Formats: sequence, C-alpha cells, structure tokens
Amino acid sequence: MRRIISYILPIHGIRMAQRDRKMERLKQQGGLNRHPERVRAPWFAGNSGFFDARDLAQVKYEMLRQVRVEGAEKTQAAALFGVSRPTFYEAEAAFAQEGLVGLLPKPRGPKSAHKLTAEVMAYIETRLADDALSGARALARQVRAEFGVRVHPRSIERALARKKKRSVLAQP
Repeated sequence: MRRIISYILPIHGIRMAQRDRKMERLKQQGGLNRHPERVRAPWFAGNSGFFDARDLAQVKYEMLRQVRVEGAEKTQAAALFGVSRPTFYEAEAAFAQEGLVGLLPKPRGPKSAHKLTAEVMAYIETRLADDALSGARALARQVRAEFGVRVHPRSIERALARKKKRSVLAQP
C-alpha cells in the first residue's frame, strides 16, 4: 500500500502544478474566464484535459463553433457557454474580422501616456530647467493650472525616466 501511494501522489501533484501554471498564465494575459462555473457545455464538465472552461478564448471559439457547425441558436449558445448575448455578438464580429486572433484578449486601458503630450512635456522640461528642485507633485499642479489636465505625479516621473533612458541609450 505504501508504494502505491508514493507513486500516485507525485503524478497527481504534477498535474495540479501544470493546471495552476496555466491558470496563472491565463490570468497574466487576461484570458482567464472569470466565471468558468457558468459554462454548462457537457464537454467542458469534468477533467477531460482538453476542454478548459477557464480558457476564455477556447470557450468563445467553441461557442461560435456550436452555432456555425452544430446549428445552435445564438441565444442558446450564449447561455450554454455562460456569456451574455452582447458578448456573443462581439466574439462573432471579432472572429469574422480577425479570425482566431480576434478571440484573444486585448490590452485594456490607455496605450500611451496620452495626457503627457509633446507640449506638456516641453513645459515640464522648461520648469525643471528653471527650478531643478521642482518635484513631480509641484509639476503636476503646474500642468493642471497651465493646461487644465490632471496628471498623476508618478506619470510625470515615469515619463522623465523614459526620456532619460532614451537619451542614455542614444549616446555612443
């Protein structure tokens, strides 16, 4: 009995570690289905090893496949896979336009430091040249007074660090 247990436990432990790594990776990349318990499709039930209700891209693909190949109604497919009808239509449009890549998660939020335009950065650099002791909080207040734009002090610090890093990398 003791030998059987010692052989089974490490294998079980490896499977659990692999599944946890997948979950962490999905969470990190934004592809983790926040409500895998809502997926009622029978092939996602249990531990088949292939179908994973936590993988949002896989769930969306199978939902679209259910409609296109199996002929299911869109509302029934959305309910079966635990998503709303608007989510179904968004997935359908993304898949039609981009293919499988369209089902992958997109980065959220602003894509760049959109408040720190070239004009605002020039103003900040001028202020720093005039008064080298100005901190990011004081600069943020001055930018708000001058341009009417709220900028977090940390955003100013990061923008200045990026600019400094670029100038250091440009030097031979």
